[in-house]
Amino acid sequence: MNIWIRLSYSVLMLVTISIAFILLRKNQHKLALTPHQRLSLALSAFIGTMIGAKLPFLGQQGMEGVATGTIWFADGKTILGGIFGGYLTIEVVKWIQGICVSTGDSFALPVAIAVFMGRIGCFIGGCCFGTVTELPWGVHFPLSGDSREVLRHPTQLYEAAFHLFGILVLVLAQRNNWWANQRLKVYLLAYLAYRFLSEWIRPEDRVFLGLTLYQFASIGMAIGLMILWVRDERYRMSEVMVSE
Repeated sequence: MNIWIRLSYSVLMLVTISIAFILLRKNQHKLALTPHQRLSLALSAFIGTMIGAKLPFLGQQGMEGVATGTIWFADGKTILGGIFGGYLTIEVVKWIQGICVSTGDSFALPVAIAVFMGRIGCFIGGCCFGTVTELPWGVHFPLSGDSREVLRHPTQLYEAAFHLFGILVLVLAQRNNWWANQRLKVYLLAYLAYRFLSEWIRPEDRVFLGLTLYQFASIGMAIGLMILWVRDERYRMSEVMVSE
């Protein structure tokens, strides 16, 4: 990767993390959390996301990559892994600290903004491109190893457009109190559905039944989120009944 492209990508990622962190801290000031709890949740989200985004590449570099640190600085991350890692880490930290306050809504908008800017970074870096296309907006990606005549779907921009729309919907949801306490799940379920469908124009290996590993991951994560949604709704209903 060209040094200037790598530098631009790194700067964009730093700006993205900073914006997401600031917005998250602002949102969590509205919650009944101590400063220590807010900080621990923000840090756990960041650490869990970074680890989860790199886990699929563990098979390529093994424990040697972890020990030497090369896996953390090498190119290659997966957003699905990052989302799973961040979500799981937050749930574990909340359980350890005995936090019963619903925090998902405070993460929804920062996550959407971070993923939107991350996909713009992917386009700048030339990674995460799609399959070959003859559509007029096809783009040549040098990292694909194709000749200059071969154009591919700019799947990074497609996904960036999805997340930009998600940001607008989440802003409206926040203003109108839609999907209270379930906003993050709504956003993630929509993204998992999008990701499942967009895999058909991504050059990923088909591992079983013509589906990619990311499609199976999307199905598994969607089922997990729906189970959590049902659990949360049952808990909410029980709280309402007790208060009455």
